[in-house]
Amino acid sequence: MNQKPIVVVGSINIDLVARADRIPLVGETVHSSDFQMHPGGKGANQAVAVAKLGYPVRLIGRVGSDSFGEQLHAQLVRSGVDARRVAVSKGPSGVAVIAVAPTGENAIVVTPGANALVSPKDVDENMDAIRDAGIVLSQLEIPVDTVQHLAEVCARLNVPLMLDPSPARPLREDLLPRVAWLTPNETEIACCVPEARNANQPDAPEIIDALLEQCEGVMLKMGSLGALVATRDGTRHRVNAFRVTAIDTTAAGDSFNGAFAVGLMQEKSPVEAAQFAAAAAAVSVTRAGAQPSMPTMDEANLMLSCGSVAG
Repeated sequence: MNQKPIVVVGSINIDLVARADRIPLVGETVHSSDFQMHPGGKGANQAVAVAKLGYPVRLIGRVGSDSFGEQLHAQLVRSGVDARRVAVSKGPSGVAVIAVAPTGENAIVVTPGANALVSPKDVDENMDAIRDAGIVLSQLEIPVDTVQHLAEVCARLNVPLMLDPSPARPLREDLLPRVAWLTPNETEIACCVPEARNANQPDAPEIIDALLEQCEGVMLKMGSLGALVATRDGTRHRVNAFRVTAIDTTAAGDSFNGAFAVGLMQEKSPVEAAQFAAAAAAVSVTRAGAQPSMPTMDEANLMLSCGSVAG
């Protein structure tokens, strides 16, 4: 079967995680009980999620000229991602420095590094990959102007765009009409509609209706409560989460997005693709780390067929 590849345009980070008894106060030094480095970035996470499911995926993004950049590029290749379109910028790679307390509370300092240099030119220079894509995935950890240009290119080439509006921020009014699938969580969805941002208690169904006047479909991710599939043709379907013992929810949303895109490329209906994505995300939260937790196709299908659905 001739599979049109999935293309991801997005961020690539290294996460530096230190665990301590508590988050330090201003000017205070505390000792860390554990330190780990993990590959991250929503763009890279979603690309790895697709690759681990055995589907062809190409990543467009940037790493720095530092040693982190070399590590991140090598890890992408080991994970099965076509990283030939990942460029190298002089300077640092994207870095997240994370202090984590035993309660799970954290303090995070993010340096965008090379991610801030992903530009409309990067999109134009990889027009061939976008033209050949079955679907394009992007997020908001790269400059908004670049995402806007990507949306314009996808619309011109008639290639569907799936946008994960994370981190939450206001969107330009002319962006959403060029989006096939918008995949916010419960916090992010209100930022996508100006009227909802100004309301005290925005109503999710009303926000979804407003969004569907612009984009073609909305996938509202609700964590342990599952997801809601909504399409312009009137579909409203709640997909339940799977009952598992969660160890680490890092990048569960990225696992969901990658698997949802794969499901759509396999010609599943949006509801079926969302059920498959929920199964993949359920597997991912049972393991530590972001990219290392992404499931294979066999693991996702096993969860889908045998997993217990949370009611």
